Amino acid sequence: MKKIKLENVHFGNESLSLIAGPCVIESQSHAIKMAKNIRDISEKVDIPVVYKSSFDKANRTSISSYRGPGIEKGLDILAEVKATVKLPILTDIHVPSHVEKVSKVADILQIPAFLCRQTDLLVAAAETGKIVNVKKGQFLAPWDMENVVKKLAEAGCKKILLTDRGTQFGYNNLVQKKKEAKEAAKHLKIWDKKTATSRMPLKRVKDEDVKPLQSDENVYNFNANTRGFI
Repeated sequence: MKKIKLENVHFGNESLSLIAGPCVIESQSHAIKMAKNIRDISEKVDIPVVYKSSFDKANRTSISSYRGPGIEKGLDILAEVKATVKLPILTDIHVPSHVEKVSKVADILQIPAFLCRQTDLLVAAAETGKIVNVKKGQFLAPWDMENVVKKLAEAGCKKILLTDRGTQFGYNNLVQKKKEAKEAAKHLKIWDKKTATSRMPLKRVKDEDVKPLQSDENVYNFNANTRGFI
C-alpha cells in the first residue's frame, strides 16, 4: 500500500487520520465554526484531520432539497476556512469543467461514489496533480476498483485514495464485509463510517438474516448517524 502524506495527515500507514466536516456547506460562519471545533477536537485527541464539505450535493433524492451554495460561493467559503482555520480541504467534484477551479482551493479532490467510473472526470482530476479520493460505488466489489485506479494512474495521478462506503445487497441493504475489505486493502485506505452505516439499527447481523453469505464472514450493520464523515 502506498503511503500518502498531506501536511500532518497520513494515509496508508499505521496511524489514524480523519476526514470530517458538514456534508454540505451551509454558510461561511457555520463552516468556520465547524472547522474550528473539529480542529480543536483533533488536537485534543491527537488525530490529524482533513476538513470536508461539499459546495454542491448533486445527487439529492428530491429536486427541491438544499444542494449547497454552488461552486463560486462554496469555493470562497472553503478558501476562507483553509486560510482561517489552517486545515487541509477535501471537496467533491461532479463534472470535468469544475476540476480546475476546485483544484485551486482543495488539497484533495473527491469523486462521488455514483461517478466513480466516469473516465472524463477521473482523468481531469488526475491531471491536476492533486490527491484524488474516489468513493467506491455501492454497485462495485472492492476489487472492481482496480480499473478505476488504472484510469487514474494512466492519466498521471500519483496519489490515489479509495474510500469504502459499503456494497449494496438488494434494496436499501448497505453493508461492509471485513473479509472483502482485507482483500482490497492495498488500495482501499478509508472507511466511510457514515454512509455505509446510516440505514439500519445497531446490531450484529444474525446468520439467519444473511443466508446468502457464509456465517464466518463477520458481516456487521450499524446505525452511527455520524453526519459529516466524508
